[in-house]
Amino acid sequence: MNRLIKRWQGRIQLSGFMAPLIIPLTVFWLFPFAYSIYISFTDWDYISPNYSYVGLDNYHYMFDDPEFTQALTNTFEFSLGVVIPTVILGLLFALLLHKKFAGSHFYQAVIFSPWITPTVAVSIVWSWVFSTKDGLINGLLQMVGIEPIAWLEHGSTALIAVIVVTVWQAIGWTMLFYISALNKIPHSLYEASLIDGCRPVTRFFKITLPLVSPTTFFLVIVNMINAIQAFDQFQILTQGGPGGETRTLLYLFYQQAFERYEMGPAAASSLIILVLTGALTLINTYMGKRWVYY
Repeated sequence: MNRLIKRWQGRIQLSGFMAPLIIPLTVFWLFPFAYSIYISFTDWDYISPNYSYVGLDNYHYMFDDPEFTQALTNTFEFSLGVVIPTVILGLLFALLLHKKFAGSHFYQAVIFSPWITPTVAVSIVWSWVFSTKDGLINGLLQMVGIEPIAWLEHGSTALIAVIVVTVWQAIGWTMLFYISALNKIPHSLYEASLIDGCRPVTRFFKITLPLVSPTTFFLVIVNMINAIQAFDQFQILTQGGPGGETRTLLYLFYQQAFERYEMGPAAASSLIILVLTGALTLINTYMGKRWVYY
């Protein structure tokens, strides 16, 4: 009996310690999340106090809507366009800077600095860089006799411009993870490969790349999640245009909710985004446990 009383006392004490965290989590996350699921089955317009239950109509309409299909395709293309160069360039800079030499920490800080700079500020600067009339890139092109390019006004180049901005900002963060992973590789492996006469390229593909593969997988997943959730650079640079060519799922949600006041379809779109990011998170967690286990 005393053990049972002590056990319940311990649970009550634990609940008391957790309450300051659980209560805000419930009020500001769990309840709004549950309510957004309910809203996705209605036709609420964000203003009217009256709305109707429409069942799965929002989801049926979403998958038949060309805007949603275009936004899903743009999100996939943007994610691949961001993840692949970010990981490759991050590893390249890490290989160049992970060894200590004069100025190495300075170069690391310079490359990492865009990551800690607000995305809005970064996007404003790059909007000038890509400006058609007086932008830096077009100014350099004119110096070599090339006509100015409307980077942000054409669908063929607007998404590329946003990808460039996002990659430029994410390289430094990716580089630091790779530097940490490279520093954990035992030097004895490289010494043994030198004795065996391995060339640098062979050492990279046989030693370095396999041993940093857990970090690579983690960075691919996290950068993909960040790409799916990207918003500020689209809002500053393209506003989803031209013609929806840079409209991603998150920007479509923003337009549905706060420009058109279509809260039902917007809530449905937000749940699709949640499913995508949740699936990637679960994959990352599962694979991370397998790497730790083995």
